[in-house]
Amino acid sequence: MKLRLKIPSVIAILSISLATSAQSVYGLKECIGIGLEKNFSILIAKNSQVISDNNYSIGNAGYLPTVGVTGRYSGASSNNTQNMKDGTQTTTTGTLSNSVNGAATLNMTIFNGFSVQTTYKKLNELKQIGELNTQLSIESYIASIVSVYSGYIQQLQQLSNLEYAVELSRERLRIDEDRYLSGSGSKLQVLQSQVYLNTDSSRYTRQVQAVWETHIRLNELMAMENIGENFELADTTITVNPTLVYEKLLEETLAINTSLQIASKNRIISEYDYKLATSKAYPYLDLNGGYGLNFSTNSTATYKNQINSGPTFGLTMGVTIFDGYNIRRQIRNSSIEIRNKELKYAEIEQGIRADLLAIYSGYISNLNLIKMEEQNLETATENLSIALYRYKLGNLSGIDLREVQKSLLDAKERLLTVQYQAKLAEISLLQISGRIMSYYQ
Repeated sequence: MKLRLKIPSVIAILSISLATSAQSVYGLKECIGIGLEKNFSILIAKNSQVISDNNYSIGNAGYLPTVGVTGRYSGASSNNTQNMKDGTQTTTTGTLSNSVNGAATLNMTIFNGFSVQTTYKKLNELKQIGELNTQLSIESYIASIVSVYSGYIQQLQQLSNLEYAVELSRERLRIDEDRYLSGSGSKLQVLQSQVYLNTDSSRYTRQVQAVWETHIRLNELMAMENIGENFELADTTITVNPTLVYEKLLEETLAINTSLQIASKNRIISEYDYKLATSKAYPYLDLNGGYGLNFSTNSTATYKNQINSGPTFGLTMGVTIFDGYNIRRQIRNSSIEIRNKELKYAEIEQGIRADLLAIYSGYISNLNLIKMEEQNLETATENLSIALYRYKLGNLSGIDLREVQKSLLDAKERLLTVQYQAKLAEISLLQISGRIMSYYQ
């Protein structure tokens, strides 16, 4: 009897620990919104996007000139000895000379085989890839948090399922104890019922731990400062969208799937790399100009100081005639890389088509299983009601009652499992088809 009282008390303590400190109620959209603002992976992806945005500039492409300013001061002290042709010698000691130089320079590429224009277009594609990578991170994050959120609901429902099992076992133990005290039952039945109660209580206790671990995982995805912060879910059941159509999903996937868009951008970038390689075979024309100032003094000179100043300008034109066939090699490799990117796009598309078809098949299968398991649950619930009534009358053995009880618990667990599996399939389908953001809209 002491053991029977101890187990439920432990269950009560664990249950209260999950509920009493809960201060907030979060729905799925609230969880996603918090995570989008605080999740570390999302913040890193956004910072990477800012870098690619910053790189997309006319200056980085080479449209703008480079301007620089230099300055230099130099001085010298020397002794000079001059031997003249008539045999005389002139010696000067402590000759001082100073020079101050300053210059402003400007350099600009006027033509370089269209490489500047091509580079600017390439930077634009890289900027868009940065945006798509951020979108891909957000989509993956939303898929993860919806999965964990749904898994949390499943764990809570399973906890409720096991709590009901404990209540049934406790009621059975009460019946057997009353029979034993009245003389119509045996001690063996009481002990067996006690074993069943302890078994169910143990499963319930382990499930409390599983719920808590899933709760921590959800907090981690939301980047909560207090990783153990308690809150309640606004949803209590897993809702599966049964209206997804394969043909429409495939159409949307081929049009807006983020991974396909990134592969398409990489293919375009490889074409720009080919143009950049061919541009090296063109002539180039550079403009340079500047303004210089030179101030100098010399203690032995006939002048006090000398100042030279004025602008400088020039044009430089050239063309590479031979570079060891490197330009031709780069052009050939770039052409091959274009083909590789086309093959990569085809590979990704094929993989996505295969994933979509396989996941959709599982989605339909789980929807059908949900209907079957719901019917099984109704039957198992009715069977338990009848079995419990017969057990109270003494017309059903304890083993048979336990079997009926187990059938009900198994039916509930199977229903929870197929609902969760169907939800996971739904999440994957929406992620592949680019509609995962619908969970946040």
